[in-house]
Amino acid sequence: QVQMVESGGQLVQAGDSLRLSCDASELQFIHYSMGWFRQAPGKEREFVSAISAIDGYTDHADSVKGLFSISRDNAKRTLFLQMNSLKPEDTAVYFCAAKFTGLSRGTYRKERDYKYWGQGTQVTVSS
Repeated sequence: QVQMVESGGQLVQAGDSLRLSCDASELQFIHYSMGWFRQAPGKEREFVSAISAIDGYTDHADSVKGLFSISRDNAKRTLFLQMNSLKPEDTAVYFCAAKFTGLSRGTYRKERDYKYWGQGTQVTVSS
């Protein structure tokens, strides 16, 4: 079973910034499209951001567009999520996810598209 490990989650105040990381060193990373999802207490998991395997095509949920930015370092096999101007409603467990696509420019929003998942990292934004 492939393991991915998220880190960077913590308690912050509204308006702060935070960068999450996802160590995906067990993957042949460049062949995977990657995504971030989150799950708030009592809610279903939802799509946040996605990035293609190659050429850096990105997609963001409307709720985070212009505030969050997804990126990847293929050499380090690491995925990032830069979160700016955080709000209390951003409080959630954040998960990274991987979908094998080969050398593709595709991005994906649906949970069922992704095969591998991290265990999640908690982000709490206080008002």
